[in-house]
Amino acid sequence: MEAVQAEPKLRHVETDVLIPKMMREKAKELCHEKVQAFNVCCKDSGFLMVLKCREQNAALKECLTVYYRDPVFYEECKQEYIKEKLEFQRTGIATKNRTQKLPASM
Repeated sequence: MEAVQAEPKLRHVETDVLIPKMMREKAKELCHEKVQAFNVCCKDSGFLMVLKCREQNAALKECLTVYYRDPVFYEECKQEYIKEKLEFQRTGIATKNRTQKLPASM
């Protein structure tokens, strides 16, 4: 009989900050076309982007919101986070794609 490993207890910062951050990053990848369209519009519109890019902004928000509200997507990200956390605890080496980027001003 195979033993089922209990899920580790997650801290508030993990459930309310780190996992949602992972969700945002993954949602941006999944909504790549909408992100790209909004970025191009903003770049081409300059100061008028608030007025000119409403349609692209609305499409991007709609795409991202679908993922943010999806409990299955949250659970997938949570399980990936737990896997990375356990791997870090085991090896002491952070997962390459989870390293924090330093601001350009540093």
